[in-house]
Amino acid sequence: MTATSGTRALNVLVCGGGIAGQALAFWLVRGGHRVVVVERFPGLRATGAQVDLRGQGIDAITAMGLLDAVKSKLVDERGVAFVDARGKARATIMANTSGEGRQSLTSEYEIMRGDLVRLLHDATGSEVEYRFGTTVERFEQDEDKVVAHFSDGTSGEFDLLVGADGQGSRIRRAILPGEPEPYWRTGIHMSYWFVPRIASDSAIRDTYLAPGGRMIMRRSHHPDETQVYFVLRETSAEASAVHREPVERQKAFWAKRFRDAGWQTSRFIEGMQTTESFYSQEVVQVRTDTWAKGRVALVGDAAHCASPYSGMGVSGGLVGAYVLAGEINRRPGDLPRALANYDTILRPFVDEIQATVKPRLLRLGMPRTRLGINAFLTASGLAASLRIPDLVARFSTEDRGGAWQLPASPELLAR
Repeated sequence: MTATSGTRALNVLVCGGGIAGQALAFWLVRGGHRVVVVERFPGLRATGAQVDLRGQGIDAITAMGLLDAVKSKLVDERGVAFVDARGKARATIMANTSGEGRQSLTSEYEIMRGDLVRLLHDATGSEVEYRFGTTVERFEQDEDKVVAHFSDGTSGEFDLLVGADGQGSRIRRAILPGEPEPYWRTGIHMSYWFVPRIASDSAIRDTYLAPGGRMIMRRSHHPDETQVYFVLRETSAEASAVHREPVERQKAFWAKRFRDAGWQTSRFIEGMQTTESFYSQEVVQVRTDTWAKGRVALVGDAAHCASPYSGMGVSGGLVGAYVLAGEINRRPGDLPRALANYDTILRPFVDEIQATVKPRLLRLGMPRTRLGINAFLTASGLAASLRIPDLVARFSTEDRGGAWQLPASPELLAR
């Protein structure tokens, strides 16, 4: 097998079978390389809540030839409503479906994470070797190779190891020992789970604010299921630590913080007790000056998690995989230069999407007092009635990734 440039094919190990890892594998096999993906879960991790595609992420999925497949799996979410304690909509902002401008609070391309993972998995087909229930326990590298030692006791020799193992990446910790903690904290925490859908759960996402810097979101992706999100402004050590506690301890934390919040809180907390889909996290960004060391590189959230509030987490992973694979396919015989170019090309885009998350604005959107909540709802209602969010979205020339454009990579498109 020969790589795109005529140089020998590479043997690449990708640690993490999520969105960024599978997208990278997709492009690398098209460059003629052999790719092994190890995933610590026993099967394809086709779970998780709703995600969206925006800006350059739409361009990346289009380049993969998967846009029609994505469209076939879209969630019917038509907009976002800010509701009061009685569930009355005080302001509604619809998705921008004009095909022009930028996406609004709801993207035109909303999809369940599991559906996107399955689409990517199907697209790689039998060309990628997947090893589930396995992870990289440790590795060593020299100028010529990386030797990875796996959790099942086996080992293997590779030309390149890529960590696509999320914001808590073990690969990142291994190549950056002693570095300062890479997490840029927003002071916000989030949990989500699924509950049975009821008749009043519409295709409009409901957002409810409660005193104490608390937010509840309800969005419905399936005739029988509804997603629930609890979001909390808190900077305590307990809040930061709870995400590493057993799930029952996490549920107790969230129930205690939200029990008196009002609206449909009782329904949601009751559903939390029996759900199998519960997830809890601190909203952080991963910021590091280094995405590669020797023959080991990082991609997706492991390299540059932008946080859910950027709206560009999934898009950032798809774009990063595209750029990294493009540089590897272009210069498989000169990995140091390929990895350096990956950083140079992608860094402006990452800086742009991370800069969209502004803690001050997040705090304004999660007031601590009833007076602040009423002021927010009044202002939002006025803006919505004047169609200001719709006009801003439609006539914006740039989405959240700014003016940065996906580079042309014929090496990726050739077969």
